[in-house]
Amino acid sequence: MLEAQEICWKQDNRLILQGINFNLLSGECVGLIGPNGSGKSSLLKILAFLETPTSGRLFFQGQSVPKAVPLSIRRKIAIVFQESLLLNTRVFDNVAMGLKIRGLAKGIIRDKVDYWLEQFGVAHLSKQAARSLSGGEAQRVSLARAFAIEPDVLFLDEPFSALDAPTKEGLRIDLAKVFKTTQTTTVLVSHDFKDIAHLTNRTLILLNGQVVAEGSPAELLRAPPTEEVKHFLAYFSS
Repeated sequence: MLEAQEICWKQDNRLILQGINFNLLSGECVGLIGPNGSGKSSLLKILAFLETPTSGRLFFQGQSVPKAVPLSIRRKIAIVFQESLLLNTRVFDNVAMGLKIRGLAKGIIRDKVDYWLEQFGVAHLSKQAARSLSGGEAQRVSLARAFAIEPDVLFLDEPFSALDAPTKEGLRIDLAKVFKTTQTTTVLVSHDFKDIAHLTNRTLILLNGQVVAEGSPAELLRAPPTEEVKHFLAYFSS
């Protein structure tokens, strides 16, 4: 589905990512985790075509991706950030935005928006101003907007980090249900191993801009491949 080969990225003459190889299979949810400054969000931005790598190659659905990424590819992905980034309009219109851009009929848009608002438990907020929502409500709307366009690949960049613990747990449970139903191919960045353990099939640990371990969350906790990884994971296994 999505592949990166020997990705390196420099910013302001500083090496952020080096020698990254990544392969995302259809239907899986892959987690990227590491401490602050490890390069996980930078890698997500490159994989989502928001940044251009300094060197290396990207492939999407078997085709090499040029530096000028075609709109036809960009429209096959969706991204949800830590900040909800909602427009100053009704909840319904926020979720409908991507569908309108794609030229879908009004009836189809209405059905899709209603369905995804229901899946994330915010159908009752459809007519409410998006800017009036709580943090948890806003993130649920952002996720509904992303899933509504039925992306080939979904990118989630720290989607729970701004939420309090109870709100985060409820949203994590609902998102896990949606993943199980849709099998949406996803890349999830988080600094919280609970997110990774509950939602991902496979996880990459990044330290100092490099992938230092890869495997299922359970495997990584049970048998860290190096002392460095063991030290990083020690907090989560205690």
